Amino acid sequence: MADAARQVWFLTGSQDLYGETTLAKVAEQSQALVAELNAAAEIPVEIVWKPVLTTSDAIRRLILDANSADEVVGLIAWMHTFSPAKQWIRGLHVLAKPLLHLHTQARVELPFATIDQEFMNLNQSAHGDREFAYMLTRMGIGRKSVVGHSSSPRVLRQIGAWTRAAIGRDELSRLTVIRFGDNMRRVADTDGDRIEAEIKLGTAVDTWASSEVAAVVDAAPQREVRALVDEYLTRYDVAAELRPGGSHHQALRDVAAQEWGIKTFLDERGARAWVSNFQDLGGLRQLPGLAAQRLQAQGYGFGPEGDWRTAILVRAALAMGEGLTGGASMMEEYTYNLVDGHEGILGSHMLEVGPGLTTSRARLEQHPLSIVPGDDPIRLVFDADPASAVLVDMVDMGDRLRLIGTEVEIVAPDAPLPALPTARAYWRPQPSFAAVTEAALAAGGSHHHVLSTLGGIEIWADLARMLDLEWLPLSGPRVG
Repeated sequence: MADAARQVWFLTGSQDLYGETTLAKVAEQSQALVAELNAAAEIPVEIVWKPVLTTSDAIRRLILDANSADEVVGLIAWMHTFSPAKQWIRGLHVLAKPLLHLHTQARVELPFATIDQEFMNLNQSAHGDREFAYMLTRMGIGRKSVVGHSSSPRVLRQIGAWTRAAIGRDELSRLTVIRFGDNMRRVADTDGDRIEAEIKLGTAVDTWASSEVAAVVDAAPQREVRALVDEYLTRYDVAAELRPGGSHHQALRDVAAQEWGIKTFLDERGARAWVSNFQDLGGLRQLPGLAAQRLQAQGYGFGPEGDWRTAILVRAALAMGEGLTGGASMMEEYTYNLVDGHEGILGSHMLEVGPGLTTSRARLEQHPLSIVPGDDPIRLVFDADPASAVLVDMVDMGDRLRLIGTEVEIVAPDAPLPALPTARAYWRPQPSFAAVTEAALAAGGSHHHVLSTLGGIEIWADLARMLDLEWLPLSGPRVG
C-alpha cells in the first residue's frame, strides 16, 4: 500500500486551444492514469492528480506549491496533448523537486479503423512530450524519462524505482548523522568534505564526544536493560557464558545499555545515522557491535571508523527500500577466493554487519578483538542469505562526490566458516570478479560500502541523478 505521508504530484500539460470538451477528456484520462499508478504495488507513494495545466502562471504556482510541501518528494509530468513548452519555462526555473517525464498515452493500441482528426488532436502525446523534453534539455533540467503505457510492468518498475529514489533524496535532505569521534587516523577513503556533502545532499554531519554518549549509556534505566536482554534471549541463540548466571552475563547487560543509550542519544537529537571509531571509545566499556547491528535493522544508518558517507548510504538504502523484502548494512570487502572460475568476495567487518541481511536465527557471541581497547565485544554471527544485491559506495574526489554501484549475487560460502566470529556475506560480482574489481580500483572505490538487497541498481542511478552526483555503475545496465 502506498505511503500517503509521501506524495508525488502528477502534472498534466495541455493548452486552451482545444476547448473545454477536449480538456475535460484530458482531465478524465489523466485521472484514470493516476488511478492505475496508485493501484500498482511497485509504487510506494501516493500519486496525487493535479488539475490540467494550460498557462504559465498556473504551472509556476503549482511547482512553487510542490517545492514548499514537505510531503511532496517529486513530480511526474505528462503532456497529454500539446502543451507549448515556452509556458513551462517560468515553472521549470523554480523547480526544486525531482522530476519524472512520463512519455505515454491514454490508449495502448491505435483504433486504426476509426481514427479521425478529433482523435489525433486529443491523442498527441508524441507531439507534446517531445516539445516538453526539448525544453527540459535546453534548460539543463535533470529528470528521468520513462516511455511506454502505464499498464506495462516495465514502466511500473521504472516509476517505482524513481519514486523510491525520490524518497531517498527527501530523506537525505533532512538527515543528521552523528559522529562519535573523528575519522580513523591516517585513513583516506573514509575522510572527506562534510560541508560539500551538506551542500549536495542536504545531510548534516555533526560530531559529539564519545564520552557524551557514554554518559547516556551509563544512565540507562535497569528496566530498559532487562527488556533488551530478554529480547536478545528470545530472538537469538545466546552463548552460554552470556546468559543469566553465565560468567559474562554482565557484558550482555552492558551492550543492552549501549543499544538503549545510543538510540536515545540519536533520537533526542533527531539523528537517523551515526558512526563510531574504535580508536575513541570515550568511556564505553566495549566497542559498539551489537548496537550497530541492531540499530541498522531498526532503520538507522551506520558507518565504522568515522565513515559518515557509508552511514548516509545505509540510511538511504533503508529509506528507499522500506516495505520491500531484504535488508541493508554497512559492509567491507575483506578477502578473496581467487580460484579460477570460482572467484568470490568475503565481506564482513569487526562487529557491525546488520542482521537485516539474514532471515536465519543469528548467534550472539563474545570474542576478543586485539586491536580494540576495552572489554571483549559482543556481536551477532550469521551468514547473509543468498540474494541479488547492490553494493554502493560514495567517495570524495576532491571536486565532486562519486557514487559507485555494483550488482552482486550473494551466495552461500563454498564451505562453512566455523572459526570466523563475525557476521559476513559472500558474493560474486556481476559480470565477473576481475572486470568489476579492476573497474572499482580504477574508479577509486572505497573499502566500505552499503550492501543492499532492497531493490536494484536502477534506484541508485535515479538517486545519483536527483542529487547531481557522478554515477559510475561497474556492472549491470547503464541506467541514468
